[in-house]
Formats: sequence, structure tokens, C-alpha cells
Amino acid sequence: MSPRTKSMRCHDWINTLLPEEIVLEIFRRLDSKHTRDACSLVCKRWLSLERLSRTTLRIGASGNPDFFIHLLSSRFPNIKTIHIDERLSISLPSQLGRKRRKSGSSYFKLHSVFQEDMPEAEQFDSYCLSDLGLITLSDQFPALERLSLIWCSNVSSLGLVSLSLKCSLLKSLDLQGCYVGDGGLAAIGRCCKQLQELNLRFCEGLSDVGLVELAEGCSKSLKTLGVAACAKITDKSLVAVGSHCKSLETLSLDSECIHNDGVLAVAKGCPLLKVLKLQCINVTDDALIAVGKYCSSLEALALYSFQRFTDRGLCAIGAGSKKLKNLTLSDCYFLSDQGLGSIATGCKELTHLEVNGCHNIGSVGLEAIGRSCTRLTELALLYCQRIGDNALHEIGKGCKFLEALHLVDCSSIGDDAICSIAKGCTNLKKLHIRRCYEVGNKGIMAIGDNCKSLADLSLRFCDRVGDEALVSIGQCHSLQTLNVSGCHQIGDAGIIAVARGCPDLSYLDVSVLQNLGDMALAELGEGCPALKEIVISHCRQITDVGLSHLVRNCAMLESCHVVYCPGVTAVGIATLVSGCPNIKKVLVEKWKVSERTKRRAGSVISYLCIDL
Repeated sequence: MSPRTKSMRCHDWINTLLPEEIVLEIFRRLDSKHTRDACSLVCKRWLSLERLSRTTLRIGASGNPDFFIHLLSSRFPNIKTIHIDERLSISLPSQLGRKRRKSGSSYFKLHSVFQEDMPEAEQFDSYCLSDLGLITLSDQFPALERLSLIWCSNVSSLGLVSLSLKCSLLKSLDLQGCYVGDGGLAAIGRCCKQLQELNLRFCEGLSDVGLVELAEGCSKSLKTLGVAACAKITDKSLVAVGSHCKSLETLSLDSECIHNDGVLAVAKGCPLLKVLKLQCINVTDDALIAVGKYCSSLEALALYSFQRFTDRGLCAIGAGSKKLKNLTLSDCYFLSDQGLGSIATGCKELTHLEVNGCHNIGSVGLEAIGRSCTRLTELALLYCQRIGDNALHEIGKGCKFLEALHLVDCSSIGDDAICSIAKGCTNLKKLHIRRCYEVGNKGIMAIGDNCKSLADLSLRFCDRVGDEALVSIGQCHSLQTLNVSGCHQIGDAGIIAVARGCPDLSYLDVSVLQNLGDMALAELGEGCPALKEIVISHCRQITDVGLSHLVRNCAMLESCHVVYCPGVTAVGIATLVSGCPNIKKVLVEKWKVSERTKRRAGSVISYLCIDL
């Protein structure tokens, strides 16, 4: 090798030729956090540039959020979006923690000493974002545009006032579960004139006073509002929203304190409304009639647990909301085929329909949908005992673009219905069926023969589905997700056919299959190298031998649930955790984990039962 060639091979051409702007743009286009983290370890320049390219931070409850904000603010100066969710647990990286302790950071020392002297209750509070942390966040990230504070119960109006003064460019604010007061919300309304999205779910400290002031202050910008379980927020707030927020496009309400007056005010005052979600037991037909009359731009409507409106309200939606594309009807006991038929007649652009627990809706209404709504792409029927095969026969004939079908506890739907879907909706990509006991091999075989683009199949507790059906599903080479939990007739033959025909399979749930053995796991190891998650709990014939064959070639495996498998011992668990370099979670009985396995991979082991 000549010296010139050797010099060219050793030279860092990327860093020499590419300017910072190009490298930054490359980093911004990386979708995977894992990939971004890997790039930051290449060299000091890439580490610095990758930090500059970051625009989003996610912080959990572990390790003190206040401290994380102080630590991260100096490292990531271009942050636009911050998610703080105290349901999550995100700890300080071990190397960073050691480095900080060794360097003697004054902030870390103060934090540690303070925590050691705290009473236990106050130590618990130290794992929650406080007003001090929110003030620090406001100071360090003045260009912040999106902020989520999920269940940050220690944040009060004091922190929100600071946020409003320092982060005037804020466009989205999620305060779910925060006990903030009216003063803080009013300050947001006065200072954050660009606010477009606001979520106030479970904000028990708020009343009409704060929301009315916010509606007045953000009247030109507010587009999305969510209110749930706020007992002090009433129709008065919605009247203010209807009067001032003419640009409102999305409204989600879940409250017993909201009545017709509030919804009527929004319907009349917000002509651009596109999405409306209601779970308000005191709202009646009159409100829905107003929505149908005034909200001609409505595209999505979700009605949950409605007991005080009838087909009259739904008929008004069908007559007025011609652009409706997404409709969810859940536990609406007084709706019938007449109301759904009106939707079919008036809303030709419907693409998504969910009917859940509406016991008076039968086949006739859904048949009308099949004949009229030819653009339907997703259909979900849950606990619909009166909807039978004829309804899905019409869907199969008329809805050629259907891509997703969900069926749960629909006792009158059987193989003939599934065959009609398979033959008419050949673009089907997702099929979920649970506890539909009339569906068997015939229907699922038709899916395998006709729906070659199927990527997601779930057949939970379908007792009549067996190996013959899965042999046909093996023809769906694009299949990535398969759940056949509780299908007792499925054994090795069916899973082997899937393993040989579906190389892209990444998720598999075969729990509670008593006839499944080691041969199937061996074939999965050979044929499904992309497998990342597998659930094999309650499979009594699986042993350590099957596990060893599975992990031999499934190098991408990240999660394995293997509880109540009497043939699997501590040896099999040790093989599993040592043979899978990417393993992140193994769910197993505690007594099956040896001390050596605990030492080597204790962080990835989750136990079914924890000693109390």
C-alpha cells in the first residue's frame, strides 16, 4: 500500500469536507434516538453538533426533574419541545452521574446534601418537578414552543406565571394532572399570545375564572382545547370560548358540569370546529342539533357514554356535517339503525367508524354504511351483539379501501362475514378479532388467500381457529405482528407455517397455547430473524431446548414473557439473557432466576410476583 493511499484511508474526510450546517441537517433527519446517540459518540465535533441539533427533551420522575433541567439546559441550547411526565422513570446515566460526583458540581452537592437531610415525605417531593424547576426551565429555554407537564402535582400558579413571562412563544401547553390555579392560567392568557393547544385534563384547582381569562387573552390563536374532570369549570367557560376563540378547531370535553348551553355556544361561535369529543352526561340532542347546523367543517365526532340523546341528534349530524370522516359511538344506548343510516346518507366521506356497546344498532345501519360510505378505511365493532354477517357482507361489497377491521365480542359475526371482507377488501392490512366464537378456520383461510398485504393479525381467544388457518396466513409475507393468544387449537404446525412464510415478523404472542412445543420455537429462530418481542407464557410444552433454538438466531430480540412454563428452568432463562445482546425485558417467575443471572442481567429481569 502506497503512503498516499494509506494517508487517504486514515484521513477524516467527513469532518474535513462537510460544513457544520450539513452535519446538523443530517442529524435533524435521524428518526431514531438510538441512532442519534450513537452518532454523538463518534467524535467530539459530532457530540457538540448533535447537541445543537436536538429540539426535544423527555424527562421523567426519577433523579429529580429540577436537577435534570439545570443539567440539560447548558448542553442542549436549541430545545423547542419539553415533555415532563412523572409517570415515567428516567434516571441519570451512570457515567454522567459518576462524572458529576467526581467533579464536585456545586449544584449536585447541594442537591445530594439537601436530600440526605430531608424527611421521607419531602424526599418523595424531590422526585417531582417543582415551581423552582419550572422557573429554571423558563429562564434556560426562552424559545420554548411546546411544554407537557404530565401529573406534575407540585407545580402551582407561581411556576406558570414565570413560564408565561419568559416563554412568550409558547404554542402548546399540556397541564394534565397539575394542581395549578386560576392565576397561573390567566397569566398564560395575558402573555402567551401564540398559544394554540391547551390540555386541562384533571386540573382540579382550576375554575371558570382562569379559563375565561385565557379564552379572552388567546382568542386569536387557540385552536385545541381539552377539559376533563375539572369540577369547577362549567358552561360559563365554554360560553367565553365560543365568544372569543373563533379559530378553535378541536374540543374535547369530559365533565358532568357541562350542559347544553356550553356546547351550543361553541357550536355557534366556532365555525371552524373540526374535531369534537364529548363525554358529558348532561348534554342532550339540542346540543348535537346545533353542532350539525353550525359546524359544517366537522371532520371527527366522538360520543362517549351518552344516555340523554337519540337518533334525532345523530340525524342532525348526518344532515349538516357533510365533511365528517371519523365517527366514534361508545355506550350510546338510545341510538339505533336510523341514526347510523342518516350518517351513511349524509356523510359520504366517512373513513373511520367505531361502534362500541351501542346495543340498539344492528345490521341494517351498518349495511347502509357499506352501501354509501365507499371510502371507509377502518371499522371497529365492539360488543355489538345485533350486528351479523349481512352487515359485513355489504362492507365487503362496497368498501374496497378498507385497511383495518376490529371485532370484539360480536357473537353474531362468523366465517361468512370474514370471507366477504377477505374477497372484497383485498387491501386489508390489520385484522383484530377477539372472542368472536363463530369465526373459525374458513374465514381466516380466506384472509390468507386474498389479503396479501396483511401486516397485523390478532386472533385472541377464537376457539375455532386452528393450524389450518395459520398455514394460510403463512402466505402473507408482509406480516409483522401476530397474536393468537388463547386459540387452543393452534399448535406447532400453524406457527411453523408462519415462521417459514413471514420473515418480517417482529411481534408474536402465543400465550396459553397448550399444544405449542419446542419445534415451533426452533422454526421461529430460523425463519424470523427480525423478531423483537415474543410472549410464550402458559405454554406447558415449551422447554429450555426450544428457548435455546429461538435465541440462537433472533439477535434482535428485546422482550420475552415466559411465565407459567413448567418446562423452562433457570438454565433456559440464563440462555435467554446471555444469548440475546439486545434483550431489555424478561418476565419470569422469581425462583427461576439464578444468582449468577441476577448479577449478569438483573436490570432486564421482571418478576411475575414480588416478595412483600
